[in-house]
Amino acid sequence: MSQFLKKNSSTEQRAKNVNDAIAAALKELNAAEDDVTIEIIDEGSKGFLGIGAREAVVRATLKNAAAKQPESEKTPDAVPAAKPAKKTSAAAPEDAAVKFLNDIFGAMHLDVTVDAKSEEKEVSIELSGDNMGIVIGKRGDTLDSLQYLTSLVVNQDSDEYIKVSIDTENYREKRTEALLALSKRLADKVTRTGKKFTLEPMNPYERRVIHSNLQDSETVTTYSIGSEPYRKVVIAPKNAKPYYKKNSGYKKRSDKQHNTSVAEKSGSYTTTYKADYKPQQHKAEYKNFEDYLAAQQAKSEQ
Repeated sequence: MSQFLKKNSSTEQRAKNVNDAIAAALKELNAAEDDVTIEIIDEGSKGFLGIGAREAVVRATLKNAAAKQPESEKTPDAVPAAKPAKKTSAAAPEDAAVKFLNDIFGAMHLDVTVDAKSEEKEVSIELSGDNMGIVIGKRGDTLDSLQYLTSLVVNQDSDEYIKVSIDTENYREKRTEALLALSKRLADKVTRTGKKFTLEPMNPYERRVIHSNLQDSETVTTYSIGSEPYRKVVIAPKNAKPYYKKNSGYKKRSDKQHNTSVAEKSGSYTTTYKADYKPQQHKAEYKNFEDYLAAQQAKSEQ
């Protein structure tokens, strides 16, 4: 194998990174790096958590046969060898995204078509195929996870942040419309009952849809509670009136309030004593309120 490669003065090697692949190629050709032209076919990728990882691939070619001859045997008019080729640039963001997703769906044994387009600093990806419900997941959880992982892959070698969005069967738009209708319906319920309502955990984008839709409401307000990924939106009545809480006890009446009550008694017997008259307590002594009032007046005149 080694003799065949030397005869053709070229070899292609794979390794976990570019440097190891070049070292393997130089060893195979028994040549120094200055004696060969290096072409980077694929810089490889570490992937994320082992997903989407691939080996680096390089091709090394001897510049000329004279490069391996002793100095005494080289002809003086030999043509100088060309300089080594420059390394190829990293894969385009959309190509990296497509490659990663194809690897994922291949591992899942799903037949999914991945279409990607790039505009400035954003990569938009559309997925299509059968059984896309599996790709979407419950409330879009799987689709959101794929979008997050793809964003990590696309941005790992990028100097500037590139936004990645993944959609299938127009799910994103349908989900937004459902959230708008849900928030409106719950806002009406909170306004009607005066009780706050806590929604299920949502991602930041979906929470913003709720907040934005109700930010101008005159009857409800919204806020978020909890920690990611279980952060929730709360819809609460705006300017809610305080209410008496059962078993919380009453405030003790102050001396000022007591004195005011006494003054009211002296000013209007009928009004004050009518409030104090309790038929269930006084029925054994008095037949009616008039008898009770006459007795109280008599006591005050003594």
